[in-house]
Amino acid sequence: MTRDEQRRKAEAFLALHNKPAIFVLANAWDVSSAKIFEIEGFKAIGTTSAGIAATLGYPDGQRMSLDETTEVVRRIVEHIDLPVSADIEAGYADSIEGIVESALRILNVGAVGINLEDGTGDPSQPLCDVTFQVEKIRAIREMAVSENIHLVVNARTDVYLVSDGDSKTSFRDAVERGNVYREAGADCIFVPDVGDLDKKTIARLVNEIDAPVNIIAGTHTPPLAELEEIGVSRVSLGPRPMRAALAFIRKIAQELRNSGTYALMTADALSYAEVNDWFEKDAP
Repeated sequence: MTRDEQRRKAEAFLALHNKPAIFVLANAWDVSSAKIFEIEGFKAIGTTSAGIAATLGYPDGQRMSLDETTEVVRRIVEHIDLPVSADIEAGYADSIEGIVESALRILNVGAVGINLEDGTGDPSQPLCDVTFQVEKIRAIREMAVSENIHLVVNARTDVYLVSDGDSKTSFRDAVERGNVYREAGADCIFVPDVGDLDKKTIARLVNEIDAPVNIIAGTHTPPLAELEEIGVSRVSLGPRPMRAALAFIRKIAQELRNSGTYALMTADALSYAEVNDWFEKDAP
């Protein structure tokens, strides 16, 4: 892919965030899962750090290396035609320079977006200092400008993920962080949750965060039509499709172990030829 082609993909990806219609960013964890989402008509692919980590044998939370993340992103970019946004967690570095280098490496393998979170993984200080997070976003934006590609920055705030249950404080903090991240150069604000966000709260976030808002889909998330109605711009799937796929493999294993039959494994399986053909044109 040329830089001009990458630039066009970046612009197309950015445009998806600014349309009246909601769009779903399908989160893949390897080339095959990305290919399925592409075939089924999704407009863009995001990676899931938790999904990739599990595939490589790591727990989530920046336990895999930047090299490993970058290699998976590179392979996905090479095998699909859609814009790809990479989950770089908190940036795989402690310094501004290191985090910018992480974003540049992702850009250099063909991705056109990143997901950057403000969670630290440290229970004593679960959220990154706001000023430091703003500096990260500004520095990444400056790097992308110098590269002449609009790297779409999805700034994630983990306020609800680390909440102590005080919904008013969580809402206030999410809005404040979202707006300062937007001012720093973020294109979209991602507010993930673990089931805390009802339709009313989501609508308030959309109204008070001056940026496109990204929500993660889950059991209790309102349907896409309702989210579109209240102004949500982007819906992510996170690692949930990966975990659903693993749950289905578990059912196959249980059927084999318990009854010695193969119904689940064979009923809706894709053919050998279909899967092989996905990658035939890219083979050396």
